Amino acid sequence: MIFSSMVFVFLFFALNILVQNLCPSMKAKNISQLVFSLIFYSWAGLGFTAIMLFDVFACWGFALRIERSEGGKRKALLACCVGVVLAVLGVFKYAGFLLSNVRLLTGFPQVVPEILLPVGISFYTFQLISYVADVYRGDVPAQQKFWLLLLYASLFHQCVAGPIVRYSSVEHDILHRTTSPAQTSRGISRFTVGLAKKAILANSCAAIADTYFKGDAAALAKQSAAGLWLAGLAFMLQIYLDFSAYSDMAIGMGLMCGFHYRENFNYPYMANSITDFWRRWHISLSSFFRDYVYIPLGGNRRGPARQFFNLFVVWALTGFWHGASWNYVLWGLYFLLFLSFEKFVLGDNLERIPSLLRRLAVLLVIYFCWILFKFEDFPSLLAVLRGLFCLNGNALTNLAVALKLRSNYFLLLAALIAVTPLGHNLRLAARKSAEHSRVVFCLYSLWEVLHPAVLLVLAAMALAGDSYNPFLYSNF
Repeated sequence: MIFSSMVFVFLFFALNILVQNLCPSMKAKNISQLVFSLIFYSWAGLGFTAIMLFDVFACWGFALRIERSEGGKRKALLACCVGVVLAVLGVFKYAGFLLSNVRLLTGFPQVVPEILLPVGISFYTFQLISYVADVYRGDVPAQQKFWLLLLYASLFHQCVAGPIVRYSSVEHDILHRTTSPAQTSRGISRFTVGLAKKAILANSCAAIADTYFKGDAAALAKQSAAGLWLAGLAFMLQIYLDFSAYSDMAIGMGLMCGFHYRENFNYPYMANSITDFWRRWHISLSSFFRDYVYIPLGGNRRGPARQFFNLFVVWALTGFWHGASWNYVLWGLYFLLFLSFEKFVLGDNLERIPSLLRRLAVLLVIYFCWILFKFEDFPSLLAVLRGLFCLNGNALTNLAVALKLRSNYFLLLAALIAVTPLGHNLRLAARKSAEHSRVVFCLYSLWEVLHPAVLLVLAAMALAGDSYNPFLYSNF
């Protein structure tokens, strides 16, 4: 089950909201929320839920022991706990990849088992690690009740694509959350914006990208350069719209249920440096690696050489976290290259470069990063990179590309606007103007009431008529 499906929107989540509002006490709300979350995980198979239950039980027990222990024993317990949950993640997400590489080198084993990836395992693994680490640091008390920790780890709002929610940020909401009409209204608006972003814009951009990014290396080598550039742009738009749409929906669902999840994207394509891009892109993931890997390794406190090593570890892990393939590792190291150039070569001189030039350079870097991200097999990746510059002997353009571009002008324009803060800024300006003008106030209020319904209807129409509905996050 995915958020952008008719079953989820009009049955599962609608029923969840109804039950939440009918529950007479916080304990009843939490129990019902836990039941819905476990149903969500079990939709793909009960075995996936059993894996999550094991991880949560292990972290619950270790955290209680850590809180009651002293000295070096606490660190040993933390290491054991992290080792256990990472081992589970490694088996289900990376075992096939590692065995494939071993077979490539040694010829053994002859058959590599296909292991299904449990839904959301990367997200709840990192959430549980952050919880146990925070208990070790004394930042949060260990949760005494197993079922409440299970509720935290299993909240279905954010399990598909984040944000990575820390226990400290939702502990109060789990025990004392409340809702109000204004908060519910904000949640509905945020959810419908995310749903429309996914169903209308992201899926349509994906269809354009897959028109040219399809087939094996030989087929890709024959695509025109203009077609490949168009596909690269469409995929660049798609991947942001997909990721941010799921975060929008998660934040919106959380608000409707009384949870306050932190922002996960801040218009990253508006960044003026690669460092700035990663302050804006998948903020919860970036902050996780900063707080639980980079800083514990020493951060920038032990000289440039050690800082570079720490960055190398972080970005290799960041790439590997996204998927069990070498192209993801290459993707992470690609960012390491540009971040290191900014930190160690340009330094303070970065600010002297004109802002427009920096923004254009960042967009170019990001454009190619998503091509690295897209192709898991290197022959296809190389064919696309060469084809962008007509190095495959491919044509520069053709009539089909011109027609595809012409028929998608308005879609691409809408997608380009959606990755900027233009809509957000216009809404803030309208709200401010509404404070001083009765006419604007009436129009603004009418818009706030009507736009969620309009977006919901448009998204439903897109989902009902769209046979292309990819599950982008199957790697995660």
